[in-house]
Amino acid sequence: MRLKSVEARVPAYQRILGVIRRRIEAGELLPGDTVASERELARAHRVSLMTARHALASLERDGVVQRRRGVGTFVAPPKIHFNKLMSYTEQMAGRGLETRSVVISCSPEIFDHDVAARLGLPPDAPLVMLERVRKAVDSPVAFEVCYFSAEEFPGISEASLENKSLFTTLERDYGIELAHADEEVDAIIADARLADLLDVPRGSPLLRMRQLIYTTKGKPALYVLGSYLSGRHTLVIRRFR
Repeated sequence: MRLKSVEARVPAYQRILGVIRRRIEAGELLPGDTVASERELARAHRVSLMTARHALASLERDGVVQRRRGVGTFVAPPKIHFNKLMSYTEQMAGRGLETRSVVISCSPEIFDHDVAARLGLPPDAPLVMLERVRKAVDSPVAFEVCYFSAEEFPGISEASLENKSLFTTLERDYGIELAHADEEVDAIIADARLADLLDVPRGSPLLRMRQLIYTTKGKPALYVLGSYLSGRHTLVIRRFR
């Protein structure tokens, strides 16, 4: 009886949005999936249309759903926040989404003069190149190529990085502390290889991010080239004056 009395004090619209949030967090509703309409919600929860409308409006303000006039309401894509340096795993965890990585290749010793220069290394310094398809709830959302010094991170090519955060691995196993990143963002189209890896038509628009990630000592530690499905991510940029 006490539990019922507590639930009764929770506004009806909050109960509705709570149900929708829990379904998203449980993976029952994925980004792009249709959310029940106002009429369907009102009927299922025995509330007025105005109450159901209030619940959807609250979820839209929080960026949880997107409403398209005359079409319907859909689960919003994950957001990438640029004001905080976070790994992909941390980004998706913040959205309540299960993540998985598929390692395409991990080359323990390659040579790339341009990348070596970005990392402040000699032109002939050996590099590790890690290629991974990043997934959210088993759907591909990004293809990332990561480069780091083979000499500074020995044995990392043998580490299991299928379902582990690279940031966590570098900090825990190699004793570094990541501090900030310089990023370049532009738009590209998917070539044949990217289209195949991300399961999209060739020529699809992609968001490309190039990150040079520094340690707290001001030393470049990691260079990342990521290609993201532009329709699956919203960029949230906070600017300070």
